[in-house]
Amino acid sequence: MNSLVKTKLDNGINIITKINKKTPRIAFTLYLKINEKEKYSGLYSLLNRLFFQGTKKYTSSELANILEENAIECYSNLKSDSIQFKIFCLNDDFDLALNILSEIIENSTFNELEKEKIKLKGEIEARLDSPKSLAYDAFYRNLYNNHHYGNTMTKTLEDLDKIEKSDILDAYNKIINNSQKVMSVVGDFNSDDILKTINDKFNYLSYQDVESKIDEVTLSEKKIIKIEKDDIAQAQIILGYLCESYQSEDYAPILVMNTLLGACGLSSRLFLELRDKKGLAYVVRSTYEVYNKSANINVYIATHPNNIKTSIKGFLLEIDRVKKTDITLEELENAKNNILGKRNFYYETNILESSIYSGFEINGLGYNYEEKFIKKIKDVKIQDIKKVADKYFNDKFVLTVLAQNKYLSQVDDENCK
Repeated sequence: MNSLVKTKLDNGINIITKINKKTPRIAFTLYLKINEKEKYSGLYSLLNRLFFQGTKKYTSSELANILEENAIECYSNLKSDSIQFKIFCLNDDFDLALNILSEIIENSTFNELEKEKIKLKGEIEARLDSPKSLAYDAFYRNLYNNHHYGNTMTKTLEDLDKIEKSDILDAYNKIINNSQKVMSVVGDFNSDDILKTINDKFNYLSYQDVESKIDEVTLSEKKIIKIEKDDIAQAQIILGYLCESYQSEDYAPILVMNTLLGACGLSSRLFLELRDKKGLAYVVRSTYEVYNKSANINVYIATHPNNIKTSIKGFLLEIDRVKKTDITLEELENAKNNILGKRNFYYETNILESSIYSGFEINGLGYNYEEKFIKKIKDVKIQDIKKVADKYFNDKFVLTVLAQNKYLSQVDDENCK
């Protein structure tokens, strides 16, 4: 009998359960979908941070002490499209862990807003001291201009002081009361008992099938962004294109293309051509970043500023090679094996499994998507890669270059053709 099962709680929320016998620690995940853009950049980040800064029953230090004393991992992650709450604890402490998480979600006071604003501002300013972070900030802000996904660190610094407690409460109520939700639990347990326990702890939550109000993303032109920073030795270069997301038939071919282009480390084309053969940089790679309403594929290099023009040309040459499909069957299979070989690591612990199943479900893929995913990757052909390369590597892109001013003249329209 398959131990991976989806059922509904009394409140209508789907829950995925997976029994892994003889495992000492149990994992629980709750996803809450974000369906509206932030009123101010940084609002959701503050909301997420405030969940662990005190409730009606516990102060933040009391929460921290209970979790530490019982070796309970309880935390939340903020993504662009969701907030994830996670528990990982000894089987005997699961009831206590659920009590704590339920208290955090239902009864957080959000009283430490001003302190968290100060802390968040300091953290952002420290991160923006990194040239790479500053370059990526400009890249995302321009790629997703005036969009929820473009609420970057610099935009948050501009908006932070506008955020009031009423904004936090309004965002909280919308997410808690008016969003799709998915739960998952993985470990050694009795299914009937665990469902009854979770029903009791989270009966104040309900499932709402709400249509997302987050806009679709478009990029209608080429954007070349030059950032002057004279106290750095290396230039930071990012070139990126919009593409489609999880639900698209293009998802698997894009993933394979990204892997052979620059995401599989030492054997990737960008690494071999720009680092090994041309010696342009130590770090060069490509990334496929996926959101619900959009995705992008971008290539990155940190190099000596004398190499800016050569690096851009190198990016475009490798992209053009992919479009011309000079891809061997061996290269294709290596890229697929690289992707599939990593899948086992995603299921090494109960907490990773729990996150995977509920993540699949909240993103509309189905909790049992893994087998379909593996088949889709195995079915990718060379012509599929050419198709997506032709489709998405076009003349609408964002190129961001951060360097000393005297080197930025290397960046112009002619270098981007």
